[in-house]
Amino acid sequence: MQITETTNEGLKRGYKLTVPAKDIDAKVSAEVKKLAPQVRMPGFRPGKVPANLVRKMHGEQMHAQVMNDTIRESVDNLMREKQLRPAMQPKIDLDESYEQGKDVELTVELEILPKVETPDIDGLKLEKLTVPVTDEQVDEAIGQLTANNKSYKDAPKSKKAADGDQLIIDFVGSIDGVEFEGGKAEGAPLVIGSGQFIPGFEEQLTGVKTGEEKTITVTFPEDYQATHLAGKAAQFAVTVQQVKVEDETKADDEFAKNLGLESLNKLKELLRAQLEQETAGLTRTQMKRALLDQLASGHDFAVPQGMVEAEFEQIWAQLQQEASQSDDPAEAMKEIEAEKDDYRHIAERRVRLGLLLSEIGQSNGVEVSGQEMSMLIQQAAQQYRAEDRERFIQYVQQEPMAAAQLRAPLYEDKVVDFLFDKAEVTEREVTREELEAAIEADEDAEEAKQPATKKKAPAKKTPAKKAAAEKGEDKPSEEAKPAAKKKAAPKKEAAASEAADEPAAKKAPAKKAPAKSAAAEKPAAKKAPAKKAPAKK
Repeated sequence: MQITETTNEGLKRGYKLTVPAKDIDAKVSAEVKKLAPQVRMPGFRPGKVPANLVRKMHGEQMHAQVMNDTIRESVDNLMREKQLRPAMQPKIDLDESYEQGKDVELTVELEILPKVETPDIDGLKLEKLTVPVTDEQVDEAIGQLTANNKSYKDAPKSKKAADGDQLIIDFVGSIDGVEFEGGKAEGAPLVIGSGQFIPGFEEQLTGVKTGEEKTITVTFPEDYQATHLAGKAAQFAVTVQQVKVEDETKADDEFAKNLGLESLNKLKELLRAQLEQETAGLTRTQMKRALLDQLASGHDFAVPQGMVEAEFEQIWAQLQQEASQSDDPAEAMKEIEAEKDDYRHIAERRVRLGLLLSEIGQSNGVEVSGQEMSMLIQQAAQQYRAEDRERFIQYVQQEPMAAAQLRAPLYEDKVVDFLFDKAEVTEREVTREELEAAIEADEDAEEAKQPATKKKAPAKKTPAKKAAAEKGEDKPSEEAKPAAKKKAAPKKEAAASEAADEPAAKKAPAKKAPAKSAAAEKPAAKKAPAKKAPAKK
């Protein structure tokens, strides 16, 4: 094989590979010789079919297979001979004028990984900001929990329903006098003003009393999940079984037992642990950001633009999805388009940090064990439907790239933990507000370093969400809520998942959307009394 270098600019490399026709013919002949003893043909004894006939019958297929093998072997030999480390899959083209009997001419274009000097990790210094969880914070969480788990008691029959009151209702829905499937329920609870039912439903029940019957008319939203109801006017015959008013909810052992816990003390222990876990996550974010800033500030080497573009496309796709879900998609897209260069800078930073961490990990023997990899695969498989999980596992086991995508985030976290252990760490107690402000200040400092790009107003980071037991909210699903106003445009920090502070890690293949259940296609059928799907959005 003859190798001719055609491009050598920065990290870009280009080569022309020439494989003599005689080498291809020799390989085809070898395949013919191997296959001939197995060929059966009328008029010939088994194994005695002449090679020229075998070649006539199977030559095209053999030639195609030999060509595939030759191309793969030629590129592999190129990588070994030139000691190339491709950043991504090389682009390989066969000369369009190729015909059997001619030399094979291939063009190979690729970007190589840069030579990254092993960073000096001695002398790393980090400040760890910790937030102690106080009794007052636990009590506040208990208060939020009781406020979001309201109880109700029967109101006098003369009581007119107002905002905040709960109704227990029976209803039957119809369109043009014909009852529709799923439009009927008994004993359904509804809090006036909660926005659980479609617009107009709750408002028309304001002022009703226990035992009252009322027919209301509402229009299903145009984007209602049951397409046969979307945009249509419907009548609901409603019977009010009971008007209820909010009752005092006490934080006591009985309240804890209603949540499935033994006592109030156990509930407090659980909430304290959740608060500690949450603040520990913020502390790690602050430390990781400081660590990566130190690494990034000391290294400014060229990175493969193909990797940057792939990383940018992932960030951009997420931004576009969020923009499309905003109240004004056009305005949202206009805003992110104005900051497109910023996002490319973020992608480049992520790639550079990923290469740095990879070099540190390899130089210091950081590994992901086989057991850890098995756990990663099993966890990722849980995102798929049961019938697809085994196929996903086989796919990851057979495809090195897919396995690398799963492995990369864990590997990078292990390298970060390794660096935390190597660094000189000093601790300082702060409030949660101070910790969040420190994270935001680091982010703004990074924004100021960006080259000639449009500066944006700093956006307040959204604190990590409280754990479920802390929230204690009994809110309907997104499908059940009325259309809520969304942000006009996604903020860069949230949209890019703090992209500037995360090394570029290959992502696992996107999981398939689970099959829609029948319940998602139509209003609720007659099931539990709590069902309110006929009026839900």
